Amino acid sequence: MLTLYWLLTGVSLLLATAALLQVRRVSKRLERLTESYWQLRYEHGQLRARVTRLEPADLAAQGPAHPDQPEGATAFVPLSSLKR
Repeated sequence: MLTLYWLLTGVSLLLATAALLQVRRVSKRLERLTESYWQLRYEHGQLRARVTRLEPADLAAQGPAHPDQPEGATAFVPLSSLKR
């Protein structure tokens, strides 16, 4: 009976170690994805500023994309709403 308890303890430790390694892997991946997301948002803002600087007359003639939204307001689109 004592052997069964030691066996269960060993299996539990192996499972806990495997779970810890998986959590670390997922955590690092989440960190990379978060960094990439913010880098893309920054680059998008930079490109939008460049386009606005290059073509201010064309964009002003078209008017705002959404009439109920004031000009210059930024819209936030969460990543969860984007589908692959």
